[in-house]
Amino acid sequence: MAEVRDFSAYAGKLNNSGDDKGNSNRETSYKEKIRSHKLAVFFRTVSIAAIVVLLASAIYISWRDKEYSEATVTRGAGITNGADAKVIGLGGYIVQYSKDGISCIDESGKVLWNQTYEMQNPIARTCQNVIAVGDYNGHNVYVSNSSGALGEIDTNLPIRDFCVSAQGVVAVVLDGTDVTWIYLYDSKGNTIANFKTTMKDSGYPISVSISPNGELVCVSYIYPEDGTVKTSVAFFNFGSVGQNSIDNYASGYDYPGVVVPYVQFMNSSSAFAVSDDRIMFYSGEEKPVSLSENFTGTEQVRSVFFNESYVGLVFSNSTDEGNYRLQVYNNSGELVLNTYFDIDYSEIIFNNKQIVIYNEDECIIKDMSGHDKFTGTFEEPVRTMVPTNIRNKFILVTADSVDTYTLK
Repeated sequence: MAEVRDFSAYAGKLNNSGDDKGNSNRETSYKEKIRSHKLAVFFRTVSIAAIVVLLASAIYISWRDKEYSEATVTRGAGITNGADAKVIGLGGYIVQYSKDGISCIDESGKVLWNQTYEMQNPIARTCQNVIAVGDYNGHNVYVSNSSGALGEIDTNLPIRDFCVSAQGVVAVVLDGTDVTWIYLYDSKGNTIANFKTTMKDSGYPISVSISPNGELVCVSYIYPEDGTVKTSVAFFNFGSVGQNSIDNYASGYDYPGVVVPYVQFMNSSSAFAVSDDRIMFYSGEEKPVSLSENFTGTEQVRSVFFNESYVGLVFSNSTDEGNYRLQVYNNSGELVLNTYFDIDYSEIIFNNKQIVIYNEDECIIKDMSGHDKFTGTFEEPVRTMVPTNIRNKFILVTADSVDTYTLK
């Protein structure tokens, strides 16, 4: 038999134990209510978030897939462009250039700046909002952006080809007496680097491209080999990594029996090359590597169009689907779209996940699945069509005005 020496103390403990148990029950009930409330708030928040996401997705899909049935034209300011002047878009602005000079116009038709020069055969190269106009077989290149002139380059040797970066760095192929030179200049005309090529050692450079950041240069060389031709696509790094390489050579790839007349950077880490039977993609900011080769067969590539994300190859088409076939690749080299159209195009633009195909009389706008979002005609012959930041708004440049074209 158990002995209780101090009953009152023992009884007190029993009573306290009962109170503790009641307190514990009340505390447990309170915690459960808090937990239930938190769960309710959590599920309510998740439900609201899910509804918001669904609504946002529905709005985005509706915006992305929206079709347009008509377009309105708002007449803008009058402009003057000569018959020999070429008109192109530059980062949402309009640039006119000819043998006599270059000017930049905003979407209202206001002339922002102009520069005069004298050239026999002006050609233009652009990158983002930078444009370089050079005189083929001449000695001068003028570099500008949408804000104005950046500088002038005097090459001292005849210009055969050139390209420009978003930083204003220009890579120029120059024709020497016995060698062909490739020079890099900053926008002020200062020499950054140069290297020579000969048909015997490396071949003749038939295409050159510079990355937007101005650090990588891609050159396509062609030279005879065993009674046929061979093309080498070489990358040169003029950044800190390339300083440790002989002649700044970074990487290169040979294509026996193949002519590669076109190389181009899409962005600072993606480039592509087009040959007579394939399109090749490369990746890397320092030493580009080959990503893929997509063979196009015996069909002749009519045109090449690109932006920082997509490349489009146009082929003639002999089926009922359309007069032309457009094959679209992403910058990883994956074929993402085959689509067809009938109009004789003057330009194809990739912008805002849309494909704009137009000539001076009409246009077609497709989405990236190839679905036609709009087809329409122009009231007056259009020299160039410039996308804006608004998906359904474009700038039309005619012979005498700058107009706004709005899809509805």
